[in-house]
Amino acid sequence: MNSDILKAKEALEHKEITCVFCRNNEIIVSDKRGVKPLVDFIEADKDYSGYSVADRVVGNGAAYLYVILNVKEIYAKVISKPACDTLDKYGIRHTYDIKVESIRNRTDTDICPMERAVMYASTPQGAFLCIKKKMTELNTVKGDQ
Repeated sequence: MNSDILKAKEALEHKEITCVFCRNNEIIVSDKRGVKPLVDFIEADKDYSGYSVADRVVGNGAAYLYVILNVKEIYAKVISKPACDTLDKYGIRHTYDIKVESIRNRTDTDICPMERAVMYASTPQGAFLCIKKKMTELNTVKGDQ
């Protein structure tokens, strides 16, 4: 494992942190839940090419967003099978602790809404549009997530 992914994994151990981007000596962390930090990073229009990432949960929605962000590799505590398939398809190295059939929602009553939103997406940009639409729907129903 390269030192960037090791640094990212180490930073992820702080319980308030949800994902960590690391490249050389630059470390970027987020405490936002779900795919929100990844959408924010995409919309910030910064170049994340070559970063190594550690994330708590990577579903297929997050996998597509990581493809858009052009990260080098990902470590996930939990990853879904469809996310692994997407990362394999786009050549992003990934390691994980636990692989599941699908990511569950926060109440464990159904599949995660973002995993469901991208179920039929065939491109990263198509998945991004599906995620943005679902985020808008959820915010309309529940307020800011």
